[in-house]
Amino acid sequence: MNLEKPGDLTLDAGELIAGDVLKSIRKLPDEHFQLVVSSPPYNIGKSYERDRQTLKEYAAWQRKVCREVARVLKPGGSVCWQVGSHVRDGVVFPLDFMFYDLFSKLGLKLRNRIVWRFNFGLHADRRFSGRYETVLWFSKGDDYKFNLDPVRVPQLYPGKRHAASKPGKGGLPSGNPLGKNPADYWEFSAERDFRENPVWDFPNVKAKHPERTEHPCQFPIELVERCVLALTDPGDRVLDPFVGTGASVIAAIKHARQGTGIDRDARFLEIAQARLAQLNAGTLPMRELGKPVKRPDTSTKVAQVPEEWLATR
Repeated sequence: MNLEKPGDLTLDAGELIAGDVLKSIRKLPDEHFQLVVSSPPYNIGKSYERDRQTLKEYAAWQRKVCREVARVLKPGGSVCWQVGSHVRDGVVFPLDFMFYDLFSKLGLKLRNRIVWRFNFGLHADRRFSGRYETVLWFSKGDDYKFNLDPVRVPQLYPGKRHAASKPGKGGLPSGNPLGKNPADYWEFSAERDFRENPVWDFPNVKAKHPERTEHPCQFPIELVERCVLALTDPGDRVLDPFVGTGASVIAAIKHARQGTGIDRDARFLEIAQARLAQLNAGTLPMRELGKPVKRPDTSTKVAQVPEEWLATR
């Protein structure tokens, strides 16, 4: 169908809705989704964004979006809102501050502020280069789903045991045989095996990432998968109101959930449609969930200090 006009595209358990986010989400039923996961525009002038707004105008628009998100969310459902910073004239405004306020005033409760770290991004010369963003996980009420086992990570010390003097547990292994809780600062790096505080450390979609498309700020499927596995069950509905090239819908379908995505940009929805078709055919390039982050091979020339630099040291 022609995605340049508002309409729907249904492909098995995935639905793409072309149109303005507010007009489209207002047509969705109340308390319909178990999880809303998205990365909204940061209002920094990217090609897929609206005309650049003042921060006050941007906040007013997002307030309306958040209100609709809360409306379509089931009691006990979750929101995972992944954001970075709004930057203007070199001044940084962390958007998670703003969204914490917006969602909290709607009665949602913050359960975690998760740090996603990555190696590549925009370089800066008058401040430190930003290399992380955050995921705010809110729940609608206290009776929310949280499936820890599907997202556990390897124990750091699997042989650790309770003290012999501990009643009922003396001498027994102290950890969980399925792994440990990955906390809110994760590192998907098997080679480090979580020796430090765990970090959500997986690459953003740049350069040779297998999922890369023409979208300038693409959402990695791997990030969404963790949210889907932990906060929903098979058959649950997942919504992304700023779906871009479809990562959230792909992650939902991959794990037997139903995914709905909204976007105003027909170009990216066409890419999302093609990616869903590839997923169904088993040909979609994806980074494997939990694959170790690639580290530089110090024996390669590109990882070695140039001779020209040595003279300056």
